[in-house]
Amino acid sequence: MLRSTIFIYIALLLGIASTTAFTQPQSFTSTRRSSFLASTTATSDTEIEEAKSLLCRAAETKLENPDRVLDALESLEKNCKRKHKDNPAEFSKDILDNISGEWRLIFTTGTKERQKKSGGRVNYFPLKAIQTFDATVEPKVIENGIFAWDVPLIRFSGDFDFDERKRKLEFDFDLIEIFGLIKIKLGRKEVAKIGASTGLGSANNEKLADNGRRAFFDWISADENIATARGGGGGLALWKRIDE
Repeated sequence: MLRSTIFIYIALLLGIASTTAFTQPQSFTSTRRSSFLASTTATSDTEIEEAKSLLCRAAETKLENPDRVLDALESLEKNCKRKHKDNPAEFSKDILDNISGEWRLIFTTGTKERQKKSGGRVNYFPLKAIQTFDATVEPKVIENGIFAWDVPLIRFSGDFDFDERKRKLEFDFDLIEIFGLIKIKLGRKEVAKIGASTGLGSANNEKLADNGRRAFFDWISADENIATARGGGGGLALWKRIDE
């Protein structure tokens, strides 16, 4: 009974977050700008730097037009795929070398299911959501939490593997912590169901868990300032590194 009650509470808590994240702010225009995607003359390196420059500004100020942020993410993804194809080992090693640390979620398009429900609108993430990676230990550690000031309202913990050939980070969560006080061990299927029911996770993750497979990110980039990735549910995300 206690376990079921806690699951319901978690779903309500995360449901508030996922709904708020897709409310379009009045201060931004809704016209899609495609300057990043239309460029045909700049080199991939130049386009990567242009996209990262805008994304860094967005991560610092949250004032860049969300549509331009999305264009920059898509441009970065396109050009990083080209770079990875040229030298997979070096490109992926650079991501893995930079991924360790704490990252605050700044912007997300959400899963494809959530995009359909919200009419395709995207926005900056309104809550303090922090993801932590540690690639220096074995097994590698991942945490994902929503915070009020420095208190974790809810935090998931688990481990991950990184496939350098594909830039794919596969992970499982098996522990939920509430208010930093209550800790509950979970199976991957239970975690996947919580994510799918709230919109923060993908229904695809639930299918993967049913088939004994792990949830994943297709990593795009990671450097000293920002990180970007596409989730297994099809959504794009931008994180800002938290200075130590």
